[in-house]
Amino acid sequence: MYDEVIKGIAEASRKASRTLVGLPSGVKGQALKHMAASLRQAAPFLRQENAKDLEAAEKAGLSRAMIDRLSLGEAVIDGMARAIEEIAELPDPVGTITGMTRRPNGLMVGRMRIPLGVVAIIYESRPNVTADAAALCLKSGNAVILRGGSEAFNSNAAIVKTLRDSLGFSGIEPDVIGFIPVTDRQAILDMLRLEDLIDLVIPRGGEGLIRTVSENSLIPVLKHYKGVCHIFVDRQADLEMAYRICLNAKVQRPGVCNAMETLLVDAPVAGIFLPRMAEIYRKHGVELRGCGKARAHLPDMKPAAEEDWYAEFLDLILAVKIVEDLNEAIDHIEKYGSNHTEAIITENYTRAMEFVSHVDSSTVLVNASTRFSDGGEFGLGAEVGISTSKVHAYGPMGIEDLTIQKFICFGDGQIRQ
Repeated sequence: MYDEVIKGIAEASRKASRTLVGLPSGVKGQALKHMAASLRQAAPFLRQENAKDLEAAEKAGLSRAMIDRLSLGEAVIDGMARAIEEIAELPDPVGTITGMTRRPNGLMVGRMRIPLGVVAIIYESRPNVTADAAALCLKSGNAVILRGGSEAFNSNAAIVKTLRDSLGFSGIEPDVIGFIPVTDRQAILDMLRLEDLIDLVIPRGGEGLIRTVSENSLIPVLKHYKGVCHIFVDRQADLEMAYRICLNAKVQRPGVCNAMETLLVDAPVAGIFLPRMAEIYRKHGVELRGCGKARAHLPDMKPAAEEDWYAEFLDLILAVKIVEDLNEAIDHIEKYGSNHTEAIITENYTRAMEFVSHVDSSTVLVNASTRFSDGGEFGLGAEVGISTSKVHAYGPMGIEDLTIQKFICFGDGQIRQ
């Protein structure tokens, strides 16, 4: 139904991507600064368009957490602009040469970083992704095709218009930022067939969206299905620290993928830690669902069902399990985790390093909240997504993860014998 429209957008993006090849880093930096300034100047227009989406979300009965992710207040718009400015100042990976070595025959062999080409990003709810993705792709020399969720259509369209208009000041082809102006999901399926025009698809959103993209795409997909994040409170934890971290990881923003969903507590400290932690959670409206051992300490806690250990609640709900030791905590994460983000709270260096070494997730933290698993917090400027696929990128994806390496060779007449 939409195949010709989508193909036209992809063709324009492919053509525009070639204009970015060899573009000086300074030119890209100036373009990014213009983009940031344009967002601030367009704030009234962006809020006006965002208000349409918020009104529709209220009428549709979306949760408060979803509406929070959808909102474009002044602070969010300024945050988008600041993220673009930070991206502008980051080192440009394109053209970097590494590993140059001389072979016995005198041939010099190394690797050079190059853009992927055209990246399609399919995402839900959060309109700030529009600005982050466009900026990261431009900095890394890629064209981007953006397809946001229908709940943020007006907001996304307004951000894209603002960014595309700003590119004229830098002489960059506006089609390096493409936008799918169709809310019908058939448009996604049409786009996923264009393997000759699009190099990578990055879906960001619920598990259903990501599985649909993965199952229907002819293009390579970089994905994470969900964020079932764990914190393990070790027997040698600083409990005062643990109370602060566990509260932050669940409550600060429960509707995001790096919020804690399961709390694992080492048996020797459970009797001390859990009652007070439960009282703190109760004051913040958190519903606890515990294993039998946890409910022995807190009989009013709801019993946890098997599916709760797999759940990404994205809400003020937390699964709680008492484990006998570090090994059981690691085993639990191995069985129920989603390779997203896990943390241990402990004062024991050896146990911390055992956790870091044996937990296979894309981000592992020691004595810090899972909420730090974020491109901006990790110094990437922003992120285009979080990969839990074991491919060239694993974890929050920044500029370098939007490039790949090709081999380059320098000779002086060598031929193969």
